[in-house]
Amino acid sequence: MTRRRVVFLLLVLTAIGAWYGWSTRSRPVPVTVIAVERGTVEKTVANTRAGTVKACRRAKLSPSVGGQIASLPVGEGDRVKQGQLLLELWNKDLDAQLALNKQEAASAAATARARCIEAQQAQSEARRQRTLRERKLVSEEQVDQAVSTANAADAACEAAQATAAVSRARVGVTEATLEKTRLVAPFDGVVAEINGELSEFVTPSPIGIATPPAVDLIDNSCFYLLAPIDEIDVADVAVGQPARVTLDAFRQRRFNGRVRRVSDYVLDVEKQARTVDVEVEFVNQGDIVQLLAGYSADVEIILDVRRDTLRIPTEAVIEGSRVYVFDASAGALTTRDIETGTSNWDHTEVLDGLQAGELVVTSVEREGLADGAPARIDPETEP
Repeated sequence: MTRRRVVFLLLVLTAIGAWYGWSTRSRPVPVTVIAVERGTVEKTVANTRAGTVKACRRAKLSPSVGGQIASLPVGEGDRVKQGQLLLELWNKDLDAQLALNKQEAASAAATARARCIEAQQAQSEARRQRTLRERKLVSEEQVDQAVSTANAADAACEAAQATAAVSRARVGVTEATLEKTRLVAPFDGVVAEINGELSEFVTPSPIGIATPPAVDLIDNSCFYLLAPIDEIDVADVAVGQPARVTLDAFRQRRFNGRVRRVSDYVLDVEKQARTVDVEVEFVNQGDIVQLLAGYSADVEIILDVRRDTLRIPTEAVIEGSRVYVFDASAGALTTRDIETGTSNWDHTEVLDGLQAGELVVTSVEREGLADGAPARIDPETEP
């Protein structure tokens, strides 16, 4: 082999080696980073399933007796006052019975007055006979007869008064029966739903069987949120803690709230996590006018607040105590153990292991991340 061929072969081998080294060298991993900063970190708990906006007072009303709807003076969406008539069943027979009972009561009262007047007169006669007897102008027998007549008149007066009382009570019974045929508003509110039309028949719900109410009345001056909280988290929840409420109907807007009640028992529903119902009231009364009962909602209950503390995105934390730090000057990653404090879905407090301004990797799911691995900031996410 000539010298020229040897040199050519060496050049070819060198080129192949250089190409192989270039092609197999580690390429920088594109990463998303964010600077460690100072700010607020909150410890929160949230509902496990969608919560529901509920009216503080809601009455699903139905007559306690069956009958035919004779009057329906309100419609869906009407605002009504406490005591206003909402629905009335046909009750002319009861009206007639009430009129009869009132007449009977009046007659019994008049009879009682007459009997009592007679009793007073008999007592006066008995006293007169006693006076005459003292003067020996009448016999003892006449006095006894006058006293007996007076006593009998007193008894007749008492009997007539008792009969009048029975008649008045009968009027009360009829009025109570008549009242069962009428639905009146127990509070100021808005009629949400009516199940029934004029001349239709309504029947009370059988025991143990729920039927649609004749009138659904909602007090729209007061609302609260009912949210299920996982039994594991609810131990830290207490009445008075602040909360943030978000509603699908209002997108990203947040409403200020406050815990007003924590249920006294755990809901054990088949195929669902065990939860405890927590009630959250709205702090600003101006927010209530925009709400409707039945809105779905989510709540964050704020358990603790750490202000002006070092924080990083929670997504940057690996296994609860480790992060990747990007060294811009070396173009490489280093693994760093950290001590964390309060944490939520967005941020985690850093107690030790990082300094403000250092860059931590948030794209921890990328392949190729390792201690010492070359990296570069992804240009699409570079701030």
